[in-house]
Amino acid sequence: MPNIHSRLIYRQPRPSDVERLYAIFGDPQTNLFNPAGPMPSLDAAQRLLDHWLEQWTTHGYGWWAIARREAPEHIIGFGGIAPLNYLTQRRINLGYRFAVQAWGQGYATEVGRDALVLAFETLGLPEVFGLVRPDHTASIRVLEKLGMQPFGVLDDVPGQAPSLVLRVCHPITTRN
Repeated sequence: MPNIHSRLIYRQPRPSDVERLYAIFGDPQTNLFNPAGPMPSLDAAQRLLDHWLEQWTTHGYGWWAIARREAPEHIIGFGGIAPLNYLTQRRINLGYRFAVQAWGQGYATEVGRDALVLAFETLGLPEVFGLVRPDHTASIRVLEKLGMQPFGVLDDVPGQAPSLVLRVCHPITTRN
């Protein structure tokens, strides 16, 4: 788990987080680079939350509910690592989405670093991927800061440029 000097705290999402999840994922501003657009309904938020809770049950980890250390009950975003199907291939994917008020404060980078500590030091995963739209320069910069390198592209949005796939490998597996 993240170090005690972190500005953020993480916990497993709870059923009571559904309205906050919908507030963040349903906000058009947080979906500027999401081809699917804002989450359409509270029911859709409930389905996503149920999926996350199942991932926690099945794998013992998944996206976190994220809050500032000084306001632990106010969720500012969701993120972390979780299995994601890249079309037909299952990958461990790093992702995050924050309320607009939390943007520009380095939280995505902090969550990414803490998620990679979990992935590599606790879970011993060999690699973690990031999937990002090619025009989402801020998110690309975050993934690059975390040490992710271009890995390929994924044609996941019909009629649009393919998404970029970035990857970072476990530091020990890359040493010879």
